[in-house]
Amino acid sequence: MHGNGAEPFAAERFSMVERQLRQRGIHDERLLAAMYKVPRHEFVNRQSWSEAYADHPVAIGEQQTTSQPYMIAAMIQAAAVRPEDRVLEIGAGSGYQTALLAELASQVFAVERYPSLVEAAAQTLARLGYRNVKIVAGDGSLGLPEAAPFDAIIVSAAAPRVPPALTEQLAPGGRLVVPVGDSQQQAVQLVRRDHDGNITVQTLEGCRFVPLIGQQGFAA
Repeated sequence: MHGNGAEPFAAERFSMVERQLRQRGIHDERLLAAMYKVPRHEFVNRQSWSEAYADHPVAIGEQQTTSQPYMIAAMIQAAAVRPEDRVLEIGAGSGYQTALLAELASQVFAVERYPSLVEAAAQTLARLGYRNVKIVAGDGSLGLPEAAPFDAIIVSAAAPRVPPALTEQLAPGGRLVVPVGDSQQQAVQLVRRDHDGNITVQTLEGCRFVPLIGQQGFAA
């Protein structure tokens, strides 16, 4: 049903990349290759495997979801992740996007609010052989100051405003991609810090994410 035994869901993954991503304007070839390579089904519960490559978010426990593949791709593409980059991910969830970032960057740090998700994601990432990832439990709205600065920061939860802590942790030339808005409606914002320290903000597409809970996010 899923092609040969060695590559379950290879056909579904190919279809996801071609139909959901490339046809909607995802053009970063390194990113498309990573999304074809990373086994998304490994990051969801077995009973959700049939949905793993569908064009919508998938529940992962703790009332959280792994985002729609297109939205993940659009945010990573906006962050313009390069092979030499150190990347911070806020809201690691299942670890799926963490794995994609690990394929694209030299080092990935990830913060997740729920210890149970941290543990599960860390186990999955280790089992799949990702060694350039460090995932910790904490308040993602405050970033990870001890590992800063970062070339790219991607936030997989919606904030009421761009968290100042995250902007401060951008390296010169760094990019921060974060959904900003209220609990119902948000837009992805791309925040850039130039080499003189000046900050620019560009609004990209509309989206809907779970809330970023924390000191510089929404109250629990």
